[in-house]
Amino acid sequence: MGATLFAFRSDVFRYKEHPYWTLPHTVKQTKPTFSASLRKQYTYAKRWAFSTYVASKKTTDRPSGWHCCGQIFEDSGSVHKHVSSTHEAEVLKHADAILQLILSGAEDESPTLESSREELVDVSRWIPDTAHVDEEHLVKGEGEVLLFYCYTQLPDPQLVCTWQKALCQKLHLTGKVRVAVEGINGTVGGTKVATGLYVQAMLSHPIFRTMILEDFKRSDGGADCFTGLKVGLYKEIVPMGVDPDTLSFRQAGVHLEPEEFHREVEILLTKGDSCNDTILLDCRNFYESKIGQFSKCLAPDIRKFSYFPDYVDKNLELFRDKKVLMYCTGGIRCERGSAYLLSKDVCKEVYQLKGGIHKYLDHYPDGFYRGKLFVFDERYAISFNSDIISDCRYCGSPWDEYQLCSTRLCCQLVLSCPSCRHRGHTACCPTCQRKDGASGGGPPPTLKEECECTDTRPRIPQDAL
Repeated sequence: MGATLFAFRSDVFRYKEHPYWTLPHTVKQTKPTFSASLRKQYTYAKRWAFSTYVASKKTTDRPSGWHCCGQIFEDSGSVHKHVSSTHEAEVLKHADAILQLILSGAEDESPTLESSREELVDVSRWIPDTAHVDEEHLVKGEGEVLLFYCYTQLPDPQLVCTWQKALCQKLHLTGKVRVAVEGINGTVGGTKVATGLYVQAMLSHPIFRTMILEDFKRSDGGADCFTGLKVGLYKEIVPMGVDPDTLSFRQAGVHLEPEEFHREVEILLTKGDSCNDTILLDCRNFYESKIGQFSKCLAPDIRKFSYFPDYVDKNLELFRDKKVLMYCTGGIRCERGSAYLLSKDVCKEVYQLKGGIHKYLDHYPDGFYRGKLFVFDERYAISFNSDIISDCRYCGSPWDEYQLCSTRLCCQLVLSCPSCRHRGHTACCPTCQRKDGASGGGPPPTLKEECECTDTRPRIPQDAL
């Protein structure tokens, strides 16, 4: 296997140095010579890349047809001809990415995607058959919300976007799904019948063959927890603002199961103030940790996860020679956050809670995490215990139910108890409260941050799209 792989790699190296790769692909070049093994793999890659590119142009508003470059193509022959003559460079780029994925599969001796190429071409093949299900059961009935992510190299993330959108629409699911070359991150809601079919579809797909049932965190809810469905292609599946090519999730800290993490926190709390070599780090945003957190944690005052790298850079001495126990909602932010912390080479050890707070609370609802768990949907938070650790922004009484600031120009969240809201205290700060009282009619402008609260917060990096 080693000798074959070496020869295979050498062929690729020579192949990619060939002038065919460095000149415009619209100019016909003499094809390079390479081994039969590589020729077969690259032929598969080109076919797959071409087919997936065509499939990504399939229209959704008519039974047959393709939309590309402002044109509608009614038959496969015409769209194939168009893609072949106009988009050769993009197809070859996709083919190269697919070839690298195949090579990675050969290197670790895991199954390659060769057997699944034809299936991936037709998106509908990966949409579950719902003929045996009463359509009403996909719309009405007991519901739930799924939270999940999977880091895996996607040779054609645009095709995954197309499939995800079609899948969610078929099952009447709402929510948000982020897709990138590095994988997928999503939270969707619908009936339990629909979410069950969604999970089956995900686990059946060869691209996500590393996922297991436990990777899907479940909570009470449904399609009404989201305003609609948003499936998009991004640079990162969790917006930290650091190029995944520069900092990979593969450099993350050691994963601890909920039971292991619970024991570590128990030891930390037992030692109390005498424990000065361990930090329990919450890498979520301040409004999340405000309504729920682990006892004795360090909760950074950051408004977005994209501020986390800057927070680390400014506090390196705080982490020097420390053992760090890191946690977040579902685990995904810890994958990149722990990798960033480790890249600074100051910590003694870095551990992260596998499955995040969500999985921990499934095992320990009355454990060391107290208060509510913030979620990014219309519910704002879900409860596993009865503790209230936050208070009303106006009167200071115990309160942990967020609502949006009432000012049209602000999208901040505010904790205002029913009594204070009844008195008109519905904004996030006095400045917004004055704006709210002076607001006139007309269509609401685009939501943005424009208030006294925002001006006092650091403006560091922005989300990378």
